[in-house]
Amino acid sequence: MNTRLKIALLTSSVVGTCGLTLAVTSGNSGTRLAAKLSTVEASSSSRQWFWQNPLPQGNTLQDFSFIDTNNGFAVGARGTILKTTNSGNNWERITGATEDDLYGVSFTDPNIGTVVGNFGAILRTTDAGSHWTIQREGMSDVLFSVSFTDANNGTAVGSDGLILRTTNGGTNWNPQTSGTSNFLNDVFFTDLNNGTAVGDNGTILRTTNGGTNWVPQTSNTTNGLNGVSFTDANTGTVVGSNSTILRTTDGGQHWLFQNSPIPSDLHEVAFTDKNRERLSAPLG
Repeated sequence: MNTRLKIALLTSSVVGTCGLTLAVTSGNSGTRLAAKLSTVEASSSSRQWFWQNPLPQGNTLQDFSFIDTNNGFAVGARGTILKTTNSGNNWERITGATEDDLYGVSFTDPNIGTVVGNFGAILRTTDAGSHWTIQREGMSDVLFSVSFTDANNGTAVGSDGLILRTTNGGTNWNPQTSGTSNFLNDVFFTDLNNGTAVGDNGTILRTTNGGTNWVPQTSNTTNGLNGVSFTDANTGTVVGSNSTILRTTDGGQHWLFQNSPIPSDLHEVAFTDKNRERLSAPLG
């Protein structure tokens, strides 16, 4: 079974005297996606842990997508799909259509979204998660990330250089030539044509025509690259293992190293605006 651990945990803080909060912060107006644990005194000699938020589950969460400051979705292990409508203060578990691990999620509005995951799974909703349609599953590949720019046009990436493209909301997913066999861990499109995919061994691929052609770019690193985010067609950041942070202001023609504030592998990057970015790394 092919699986990939892609955990986005950013900060920790002590809750009272015996609790721990693990959180990821989205790139949209500082919204927090929290996985909160608390303890209670079971006796004078032992403590019992229970899940406090998000209820009612404790599966690993792999990715999240916020449409605005209030509405967001998160996905994770064993087909977990969570939804919030109040900036992450409360999370509702949604019944999906698969038990496959889910690694990527992209919503273009509060109703229309796509999730991807293990065994090539692709699921689609048009009613805010009340119902999901399986568009693809039971494959030998793994999809790690998906990016939609509107309800119809989206790209998914995954194992062994796999890139899939849809122009009709996922009714058809067509393979594109990536030119690499490296795992592709994340993909980000700023518009219909301009997108960047990143992956293992310092892989960065760029398209300016919706994926008809993917062109390799020079990253000057062999570290695994895990996350990518752009604020416009030219300005973007890539993060990866060994505290790697790369920055471009010319659409990836040049990638410059930046100092990392986190001495750890970095898994995700998102922007609150053109000059402010949020990084995520595993804790512990």
